[in-house]
Amino acid sequence: IVKLSPNVTDIAYMAQVVENEGADAISLINTVLAMDIDINKRRPVLNNVVGGLSGPAIMPIALRMVYEVFAAVDLPVIGMGGISSWQDALKFMMAGASACALGTANFVDLSVIDHVASGLRQWCQKEGVNNITEIIGSAQV
Repeated sequence: IVKLSPNVTDIAYMAQVVENEGADAISLINTVLAMDIDINKRRPVLNNVVGGLSGPAIMPIALRMVYEVFAAVDLPVIGMGGISSWQDALKFMMAGASACALGTANFVDLSVIDHVASGLRQWCQKEGVNNITEIIGSAQV
């Protein structure tokens, strides 16, 4: 499983490269490069100037990249980046993720994975989805 960074100009191309090199699956995304400035010190907050931004703020970026990569390769995609609810996970799966990973959300709610799993189960029952795999990539146009 190759984890791709979002800090590239063409994520679909990077996915094709790792597919051609023999990857079995792709996970995306990692943190997005970001920074902050301390206005009192007039200096970057981090000693390295930039650091990785994660959590809900990056979800739309991650969702777009999962969507693009799913359309570009024939590998399973593991989506991550700001997922904090079953609705978020469902969006990632509709974009093309075969699986989802939750990271930052665990710092807020240790039972978030249980909530996501039960929410997905209830949604599938309500919508008549017999197997969650039926929705993978269903939002592709």
